[in-house]
Amino acid sequence: MDQRCVAHLDLDAFYATVELQRRPELRGLPVIVSGSGPRAVVTTASYEARKFGVGSAMPTAKARRLCPQAVLVAPDFTAYREVSAKVMALVRATVDHVEVVGLDEAYLDLTGLVAPKAAMRRLVTQIREQTGMSASVGMGPNKLVAKVASDAEKPAGFVVLSREQACARFADRPPKLVPGIGAKTAEKLEALGITTLGQLAACDPQRLAQRFGDRMGPWLVSRARFEDHGAVTSHREAVSESKETTFDVDIADHAKQEEVLRRLAAELCAGLAKHDRTGRTIAIKVRLADFTTITRARTIGEPTADPELVASIAVELLREYAPPAPVRLLGVRVASFARPEDTRRDDAGQLVLPV
Repeated sequence: MDQRCVAHLDLDAFYATVELQRRPELRGLPVIVSGSGPRAVVTTASYEARKFGVGSAMPTAKARRLCPQAVLVAPDFTAYREVSAKVMALVRATVDHVEVVGLDEAYLDLTGLVAPKAAMRRLVTQIREQTGMSASVGMGPNKLVAKVASDAEKPAGFVVLSREQACARFADRPPKLVPGIGAKTAEKLEALGITTLGQLAACDPQRLAQRFGDRMGPWLVSRARFEDHGAVTSHREAVSESKETTFDVDIADHAKQEEVLRRLAAELCAGLAKHDRTGRTIAIKVRLADFTTITRARTIGEPTADPELVASIAVELLREYAPPAPVRLLGVRVASFARPEDTRRDDAGQLVLPV
């Protein structure tokens, strides 16, 4: 059997690059792609802006404080979708098995392909010449190695690693480098004295099972060892996305609860924007200190991924429920996704329903 070979292709600063193509006078300047409302969040930023600490899902107000000279550009998802379609057509012309992840990245199963590295280099060149997009590529025996490798030398990186090489190269990096290990989990690992992937990979899975549970504990060790058996396959289309957080200390203060909901809504909508998704149903999830869990939802007339609108509805739902006890968990969800052909956007990036 052929050694499995997977590539992860990631378009560099995709939205910003599309904007720079359309506005070449902005090249070399720090550019932030974002709405302009008081609670707007960054969709993406050029590498010149990232040097100042600007990142995706960051509140735009904070980004402007970090980089006052940045040029703010409103997102145009119609343009991004068109460029993405051109790129993915080139990708699919190269290999048969492709898993597209949003508008700007994809996994490719190269198993059995003659000279896979050469094929990927040709693909990157084609993408640059035919669309003007720069791409970073990671290659490895599984999706996890490929994903982390593609992020390692951005922009225009090309990194090929075995699982063992990935373990060695990233041994001194923090656990949150690996997809699936979030900031909260990283904090809990740090409290156990585990601050690097190398330390996590060397852990006894049973020790972590006592802290994180029988499934998650061993999974964290496996993740740090860059073990991944997931196949490259076309997704079943998502019908909803959510963000939630569990508090270390239950929160009774309603103002604090609303603040958390607004932050979750901003993070959720930044992810929706990245994948060009909008939905008509906004819901909240509330878990009380005694583990009582309730959900409340509202469906609106037009699909949205506007963080201000999602946050305002989420807060209204929370106020209507008025949690009768301290809250252990809060979550926000957007569902009833619109299909891309069902919506379009005007020049200001606002959704327009078909007639």
